[in-house]
Amino acid sequence: MDIGAITGQEATTQANQSAATLAKDFDNFLHLLTTQLQYQDPLAPMDSNQFTQQLVAFTGVEQSIATNKNLEAIVAQNKALENGNAVDYLGKEVTIGTNKAGLSDDGTATWEYLLEASTSSTKLIIKDENGLLVDTVNGSLAAGIHEFVWHAPEGTDPGTYSLEIEAKSGNDEDVASNVYSIGVVESIENVGGQVLLSSNGILTSPRDVLAVRQFEQEPLPAENGTE
Repeated sequence: MDIGAITGQEATTQANQSAATLAKDFDNFLHLLTTQLQYQDPLAPMDSNQFTQQLVAFTGVEQSIATNKNLEAIVAQNKALENGNAVDYLGKEVTIGTNKAGLSDDGTATWEYLLEASTSSTKLIIKDENGLLVDTVNGSLAAGIHEFVWHAPEGTDPGTYSLEIEAKSGNDEDVASNVYSIGVVESIENVGGQVLLSSNGILTSPRDVLAVRQFEQEPLPAENGTE
C-alpha cells in the first residue's frame, strides 16, 4: 500500500475547489459590474468607493485561498514524514498506552500492568468489546511492572479485549495501577489519511507508543540435543 499517495492528493483538493469557485464568482462579478457601468445613470454614477471595496474583498479571499494551499502543502509534507517515521516501528516491540489487546491465533492476549505499591489482592478483569465480563484472574501482589499473558477460555470469540485492574492494599484501600498493551509492530496501515500501527491485534497511532524495543525472537530449540 502506498501510504503517502492518498494524503498528497487529498491535501490540495479543498483549496483547488475554492480557487475554482472564486474564479467563477469573479467572472460573474466582472460581468455584472460591466453591465452596471453600461447602464448606469450618467447623472448618478456608481460610487467608486463601493467598487474599490468589492475588489479588495475579492483580493483578500484570493490571498486566503493561496495561504490555505500553502498550509495544506505543509500538512501533506508532515503526513509524508509521519509515514516515513512509522516505517521505523516495523518489527519492533512497542508499549502502547491503552488497555486493549487483540486475541491472537493461539488464543492469547498480552498486556503489561503497573502497580504503584504492593497489594494484598490484585484482580485482573478481562472484558470484551461490549464491556461484558469474560474472565477474572489473580494478579501479582508486588509493586512494579508485570507482564500478563491471558489464555482465553476455549470457545472465546476472536476480537479486541480490555484489561482492568482491581488492586487493594492491606488496609483495603485502592492501589493505583496502569495497563499497557505490548506487541510487535507487524504492519502499517492508512485509515482515513491517518497512519496507524498494527500491533498486538489492534491499530494504534504512533503518538500512543510509550516505549520501543528491539524485538529478539527466542532461539529455536536444538535438535537431537545439540546446539
